[in-house]
Amino acid sequence: MRLSDRLGGHLVQGHVDGVGEVVSIRPEADSLQVIFKASPEILRLCIPKGSITIEGVSLTINQVENQTFSVCLIPHTLEKTLLKNLQPGSLVNLENDLIGKYIYSLGSSLTR
Repeated sequence: MRLSDRLGGHLVQGHVDGVGEVVSIRPEADSLQVIFKASPEILRLCIPKGSITIEGVSLTINQVENQTFSVCLIPHTLEKTLLKNLQPGSLVNLENDLIGKYIYSLGSSLTR
């Protein structure tokens, strides 16, 4: 992919930053709201309306709470990915947004 190409997701490297656990799944209109428990290292890079990769799928974060974040799985995502198989207790691989990692790292290095 060239940098001038249209990007339909967010920047990721394909590395696993951590593992999350499905806490709950709730129908919401024709979609599913899924809440995941994640480590503080993952959550510190999560922001509402920001991006996260779950099992290699680029998704938008809805909310971030104390130990959890949520996403909404739309019908297209459910049809085209294995995320439709998630159940409470399922473990998933997580990767934070690459730009968020760089910004966090830069901010941390400025305070040292």
